[in-house]
Amino acid sequence: MTVRRVLAFPLLTGVLAGMLAGCGIRATEVPTDFGAAPSRARCSLSEPEISTQASRGVPVRVFLLCGSSLVAVDRAVRVPDGAPDTQRRVLVAQGLLDQLAETPEPAEKEAGYTTDVRGGMSVRGPRPKDPKDTLRLSTAPGDLTSYALAQLVCTFSDSAAAEGDGSVILGGPAAGPLRRYECTDEVRTRPGTKEPPSSAVTEG
Repeated sequence: MTVRRVLAFPLLTGVLAGMLAGCGIRATEVPTDFGAAPSRARCSLSEPEISTQASRGVPVRVFLLCGSSLVAVDRAVRVPDGAPDTQRRVLVAQGLLDQLAETPEPAEKEAGYTTDVRGGMSVRGPRPKDPKDTLRLSTAPGDLTSYALAQLVCTFSDSAAAEGDGSVILGGPAAGPLRRYECTDEVRTRPGTKEPPSSAVTEG
C-alpha cells in the first residue's frame, strides 16, 4: 500500500463520519435519549386522614374505574343519627350513588380515575312484596353500562347497603323483576367484559 492510500483511508473515514453526523445519525450504537416516557396512570393515591373522613360523615369506600379495572377509594356519607336500619340502608345507598356520580377529585383524575355512573339517579327501598333488603334504582340495572353496573354492585356490596353475605338485590323503579348481584374478583378486574353474576329473586 502506498503512502497516499494510507493517508486517504483515515481521511475518508472522517468524511463519512461527518456526513453521518450531518444527517442526524450517530456513528456509534449508543441508544438515543428521546426524553422521558409519557406518564402513565398509577391508580394509587395517598390515604386521607381518618379524622378528615370522619368529619365528613360515615367512612365508606366506592369503586372507581382506573386502568380498565375497579379500584376502591375512600369517601364519606352523611347519615342522620338514630335512623332506623331500613332507612339507614337506603340513605347509605343514596350517598354512595351520589359519590359515584361525582367527578373524581383532581388528584384522582391525575392518577387516572374515572367514573361511568351518571348523575341524577336515585335509590329507594323495597316496594310492597319486595324482599326487605331490596334497593330500587331510578334507572333499571339492565339499562346501565357494564362499567356503571359493576361500580354500583361492587360499591353497594362493600357497604351497609348490602346483605350479610355481601350480595345486593337491585331492581328498577317499576314493579319489575328483581335480581341478586354479587361482586367478584373477575368483575373488579374486568368490569367492561365481565358483568356481575346475578340470579332472579322472587317476591318477599
